[in-house]
Amino acid sequence: MRERFLSHGRGLLLVLVGVAAILWLAVAGKLALYIHPRYIEFTVVMAVIAGVVAIVAAALLPRADEHEGDHEHAPRSRRRATLLTAASVALIVATTAVLLVMPPSTLTSGTAAQRDINASAGGGAGDAPVLVAGDGSGFTVKDWAGLLRQGADEQYLADARPDVTGFVMADPDDPDDVFYVARFVITCCAVDAQPVGVPVYSPGWRDAHPVDSWVQVTGRFVANPSTSSMQAVALEPADVTSIDEPADPYVY
Repeated sequence: MRERFLSHGRGLLLVLVGVAAILWLAVAGKLALYIHPRYIEFTVVMAVIAGVVAIVAAALLPRADEHEGDHEHAPRSRRRATLLTAASVALIVATTAVLLVMPPSTLTSGTAAQRDINASAGGGAGDAPVLVAGDGSGFTVKDWAGLLRQGADEQYLADARPDVTGFVMADPDDPDDVFYVARFVITCCAVDAQPVGVPVYSPGWRDAHPVDSWVQVTGRFVANPSTSSMQAVALEPADVTSIDEPADPYVY
């Protein structure tokens, strides 16, 4: 029985745990924290198919003990089997805890710092809309970040009145005076998520808005007063309001 668990049961249980996690996240409306919404239906269907195939395969595969010889009863083999069983159980318990017990969470500023904010047009920051007569109503953080990346200066943005929401991330070049209102652009899944953000010049910002907290910022674009930030233009805030993390924290 132990050998059958090691040969078939462990893999089956891991597959079923993964399938259960995907279905639970889909029902709870949290699967979009990990993949683009357009892939949710496909992912759920494939997860169900994978679960059915795994169950059928486990039922049809021959029993491991049908091919056992007397050497399997040697003390060394039994000790090895015991260790493998314990490791398998630990792996299944750990996987279950990670996928089904721990609450799903969004990507944070730590991930954004590793991926270089506004670094790649491929992540969406470069595909900026056209600002017509200074009207940026409806623009997201992604849109404003794209304009700044393309070199829009304070004169071009003089009539814009941005209203952006995102999580707080420190500017690595001037963490005391400048922070980003940031979000992740999801192309396929969280693995390829690209952080984009709008720099905000606000000395002492940490006192009211910790890193990774969510804010809504309004104001106007100005030449960045910071002498150490690499951002030529920054948002001078008229109001910074703390908000709850939105149900859909990403942009697409």
